[in-house]
Amino acid sequence: MAPSGRAVPRIRARLGFVRAFVAARSTASGTVAAVAAGRGVVAALFRFPVKSMLGERLDRVRGGERGFAGDRAYAVVDRSDGRVASAKHPRKWGRLLEISARYVDEPDPGGVRAPVELTLPDGTAVRSDAPGVDDALSRFCGRDVALASGPNEGKALEEVWPAIDGLAPAELVAAMSAGRREGDDPVSDIPVASMAPTGTYFDLTTLHVMTTATLRALSSLEPTATFDVRRYRPNVLVEVDGAGFVENEWVGATVALGDTLRARVDLPTMRCVMTTLAQDGLPADRRTLQAIARHNRLEITGLGAWACAGVYGTITEAGDVAVGDPVTVYDSSE
Repeated sequence: MAPSGRAVPRIRARLGFVRAFVAARSTASGTVAAVAAGRGVVAALFRFPVKSMLGERLDRVRGGERGFAGDRAYAVVDRSDGRVASAKHPRKWGRLLEISARYVDEPDPGGVRAPVELTLPDGTAVRSDAPGVDDALSRFCGRDVALASGPNEGKALEEVWPAIDGLAPAELVAAMSAGRREGDDPVSDIPVASMAPTGTYFDLTTLHVMTTATLRALSSLEPTATFDVRRYRPNVLVEVDGAGFVENEWVGATVALGDTLRARVDLPTMRCVMTTLAQDGLPADRRTLQAIARHNRLEITGLGAWACAGVYGTITEAGDVAVGDPVTVYDSSE
């Protein structure tokens, strides 16, 4: 069944309100002390050429209006219903996390398509511009799929909402799912790239930032779980002192990454079932999401209270960023 009905437009309307809210908001407390100049450092940079596949760890990257050059430029699309494949529906698409994707040549920051190489778990490699790429992916996924890039207006993905207390607003999930279920769990259609440029396959915005302080806080709260940055798929991991959910205080501020790249922090990152799945050598671990729902549930204007870790942002000034660059967070009105 193709995405239809009132759920997707209703979600788009809510996200439109959030987009207007975050564009107008700024903090009033000057530089955020947790990452004052010289204390925050870029610890790692990541890019994910294909939605829900493993990506690339980079030393340096160019960022602009469309996020990091080439990030989420491709997606697998289910030919039977037109939906974008996402590991947010683990039964259908969890195996996408077994495929790694990397660019053959560095992509253009302006969105000009560049070929990617996909490597399957058995070591088989296939390029995005090869004639047999769709057949190879269809055999691997067990469904008739195509590798897509470019226009994505009206596209949606399916998200499964596991029964974890505090994960997401129950009334909103019920409204979005409209009775659809995967076993006991609600399933809803989510519009793709609602706060990102057309032709990209982000969940919401074009940048995702997380700190080492958040990972340390979660590890201290749930010592037996595996809180590895690879579960959370940020673009930037920032090394900061201490342990705590410091990014919670960044919403509405500007993040300076290196000398030239600037980004507005739009909203906390709402976490999903993907973080619990086996991926990139990590075991399946439901506790990683349960801990976030218990210890960092945040109210997002217009959307209710969510289990959050990290922040979403939008690049406002293009530039290069490299591992080891300084990170500063400051009042957007400065």
